[in-house]
Amino acid sequence: MSNILIKIISLFTCCWLASIPVLGHNGNIAYAYPLGPITVDGNLSDWPGNAQKYPIGMDLSPTNPKNEADFSGFFQLGYRLDNHSLYVAFTITDDDFIEDTSDNVRWNTQDGLEVSIDARHLLSGSGVASFMYSKKLRNINNAFYDPFASTANWSIMEVAMVRNGSTRIYEWRMQLGNELVVGKSIGFDFHVFDKDGDGSFSYSAWGKGGEKYMNPNSLGDVLILPTNAKLGTLSGKLKWDKPVTTKLPGQVCLIANKNGWVETALDSLGNYSATLPVGKYEISLYDTYYQTDDKVYGTMQKKPETVEVKTAQKTIARDLILPSNPAPDLLPDKGILFDFTSSNTSQLDNFIETYMKYYGIPGVSLALIKDGKMVYHKTYGVRNSMTGEKVDDNTLFEAASITKPVFAFAVERLAERDVINLDKPLHEYLPYKDIEHDERYKLITARHVLTHRTGFPNWRWMNENGRLDLKFTPGTAFGYSGEGFQYLKMVVEKITGKPVEKVLQEEVIEPIGLYHTFFSKNDSLLHMKANGHYNKLPNKIDAPEQPNMAASMHTEAIIFSKFALYLLEQKGLSAAMYDTILSKHSEDTTYHPRFPTYMGMSLEIRETPYGKSFGHGGNNGDFKCRFEVYKDLKMGYVILTNSNTSDQLLSNLRQLLVEGKEKP
Repeated sequence: MSNILIKIISLFTCCWLASIPVLGHNGNIAYAYPLGPITVDGNLSDWPGNAQKYPIGMDLSPTNPKNEADFSGFFQLGYRLDNHSLYVAFTITDDDFIEDTSDNVRWNTQDGLEVSIDARHLLSGSGVASFMYSKKLRNINNAFYDPFASTANWSIMEVAMVRNGSTRIYEWRMQLGNELVVGKSIGFDFHVFDKDGDGSFSYSAWGKGGEKYMNPNSLGDVLILPTNAKLGTLSGKLKWDKPVTTKLPGQVCLIANKNGWVETALDSLGNYSATLPVGKYEISLYDTYYQTDDKVYGTMQKKPETVEVKTAQKTIARDLILPSNPAPDLLPDKGILFDFTSSNTSQLDNFIETYMKYYGIPGVSLALIKDGKMVYHKTYGVRNSMTGEKVDDNTLFEAASITKPVFAFAVERLAERDVINLDKPLHEYLPYKDIEHDERYKLITARHVLTHRTGFPNWRWMNENGRLDLKFTPGTAFGYSGEGFQYLKMVVEKITGKPVEKVLQEEVIEPIGLYHTFFSKNDSLLHMKANGHYNKLPNKIDAPEQPNMAASMHTEAIIFSKFALYLLEQKGLSAAMYDTILSKHSEDTTYHPRFPTYMGMSLEIRETPYGKSFGHGGNNGDFKCRFEVYKDLKMGYVILTNSNTSDQLLSNLRQLLVEGKEKP
């Protein structure tokens, strides 16, 4: 699966058991029963005629199928204990079959199928193995932290695909070994991809939730049942303690034991119902906190509800009641930095640690600036949510787009020595073949890059064709772009005759003392780097082979505060250059911030009641960060996180530290 899907889809649900992370699934439940002898050949005549059909009914893509003939289908499933295998048969209706046999085949260039399975399905957390199947594409995505998923490969899979007119059959056998146990539940889901001749592309799944290839929270649950399993129905209702319009959580957990548990979906009124094997079940919302409408609600029950499901009977559980008062935002009326001392840190630490719990943020690196110097630094949480390895002062985080002002500082120093002219078209230094199809690119200057007025998209891969195109004539509008910084990097390397990391060493690292900072892969970086996290689940540690001047810096808060202070003290550049850097060059008019906000020279400038602030944010998906300095107050902060869920912490930190709680 391409990383593009990570950017497109970001839906999740989770549940918690006490303080242990529980990976709740998407609320869909299927039942697998024993099968007779099955030959995996795409001919389903050896399947039982009464095998239940589960519709492929959740359309996740921006483009939906036109009708059932365009794209629809169902799947059936069962198992055999003699070979420890789960069998799944997909029947797909598609009146326009596209098969990409080129060398550039990708997940979104053809019809295909990706199956995702969480075989261990642990309450304490486990991972997904996904298998992308088409004629020329056989990709695998593995959760590196999970013993089953990390070692899963195509040797445990047997697949056949047969077409008959507008119908095609995918038949799978998945050998799950000791994870296939009667009475257990496993996580299972898929994406079926539909590419049509008109260029449209859509994908559907069994249940809601994106990133199925990596996120167990987005999978449905399959119960492994004996032939004559005794079943009953469990129903109930989740509701607020008083009438409110706030949306309820989407699922509740039904837990028989550590191996047998499912999540069942709620309807719009909070009702749920599930058919389950007989026995006792604990019903609960194990998410410690639930976020909706920019508010967080505590969801822990004083006492978990336990009920018994009886054969062929409908059991109705007592209502689960949620408190409708949001969890406190902990924001003071006045920023705490004004009266902050190193011996009075409890309010700050409580805020960071509480917000980490609210939003599921594994790790944080923080530094505070007051009176023109760093006055406090601390690390919180873990590098990896599965191993529990602690963040410390040496732990490195991806600084994402905070890379841009660091590179910009180097370019500005070169400009002051006339090594580069900020207003000379870059093509005069170095033509750029990737955009030579549009003559307007010859207008682009270094100043356009540093003020985001190149006309480039942020990244070319966001275009469906993957081609680099101009969105507007350079210099005429604002358009945030990492592509521009990559072009400028090549120009700097050409005119200096040095690799960009050598330029950064000379112009930034050595003058400022940012020695614990890296821009591309090396052994030290890989040893000290935190894992990034999507929805509390760790990604494998990696780093780019080549430096990316828009996004690849790795650092930590103590060291990076030196850069923030260098800018505050206006060192290394002339006063005139600093005036230019902190002046308005462009503005994003698509959003309306609390205070006037615009782009200086690779710095976001805000005009607040506390004077002008400058800084920059960063977002690489599984790492998010921000630094900001209030010029007149000589106050500021640096914060780096290893999570995609830290937006609220980053946005509220300036209120905690300086600006105070927003008044209605």
